[in-house]
Amino acid sequence: MNVLVCSTPDVASVNLKNAILSPDWLDYGDFQGNPAFVKKNLMLITIERHHIYADDLDLEIVDQLGVVADNIIFLSKHKSASEKKALTVHPIGNWGKADLGGKDGELTPAAPHLMSALLRTMKKTAAHLTDYDIVFEVTHHGPLLATPTLFLEIGSTEAEWTNPAAASAWAEALFSVVEERNHPIAVGVGGGHYAPRFSETALSKKLDFGHMIPNYAINFDDVAALAASISKAMEASNTDQVFVHRKSMKKEQAAVVMEAIALAGGTTLDSSSLELLD
Repeated sequence: MNVLVCSTPDVASVNLKNAILSPDWLDYGDFQGNPAFVKKNLMLITIERHHIYADDLDLEIVDQLGVVADNIIFLSKHKSASEKKALTVHPIGNWGKADLGGKDGELTPAAPHLMSALLRTMKKTAAHLTDYDIVFEVTHHGPLLATPTLFLEIGSTEAEWTNPAAASAWAEALFSVVEERNHPIAVGVGGGHYAPRFSETALSKKLDFGHMIPNYAINFDDVAALAASISKAMEASNTDQVFVHRKSMKKEQAAVVMEAIALAGGTTLDSSSLELLD
């Protein structure tokens, strides 16, 4: 069961909920004063607090509904200074200070197969939304959960957050997505917040991404700290493989990353070794 979470303070989250719900969803009791619904392998719940601060929500779902989720999918807005139109998915956690929920330096387990499959499916269901970028974001913000979790987002201004076409494209992707569980999984290291290299790779190759560490979260003068982050990322992504965006960093920085991967016990994947998607 994949549990979708609508957060009422988030206008895009409510827009997504409205696009997803239809009369064929079945009632599944009450969760925190709001009705829960099920359809096939999906459950939809609504919370009144902001989702990035909903630590341990998976345990509350077990306690109140008796459901052990396979994955948690938070429905959310995405906001950026560039105000670029975007449809994004990303894992959650904090490489350093937990300024936006969760805990300092702690990661929630990623959902690599589901997250990557959603990105690929959304590329198809949102093909008509030609002015939207469809990309990963790197790991950032809370909440902290024990269940594999991802954020599914519409960005980046209120015009997009309330756009029914964007929400409908995500709804179609959720209903039609098929996880390819035989794909290898990798942690991504390098690049910027929107992970263009990892997005491009997942959209063209048989590789599913878990946690992603951007350059801005790396102290290239501290190999041990980077190795610790990579180790946490591999554990929380269920892999020992790492894909490095080498061109996003200087030669000496790439050498530090390779040293840290070896120190963490990881192996490095090369793009040329990956199979193309069918």
